[in-house]
Amino acid sequence: MPVIIDEVIISVEVTNQTTGASPAAGPLSTEDRQALVAECVERVLEILEQKAER
Repeated sequence: MPVIIDEVIISVEVTNQTTGASPAAGPLSTEDRQALVAECVERVLEILEQKAER
């Protein structure tokens, strides 16, 4: 007999803790922001590539 799951509940608690960075560091510089976006894009493309291989 198969088991059917109708609903999955996921709860997440997000806190704003800094480790090693000064709380007064302020917003990211343009170069840091571009590097962060580039890293995110690279990871998303890797995930999409993995899904396409399946």
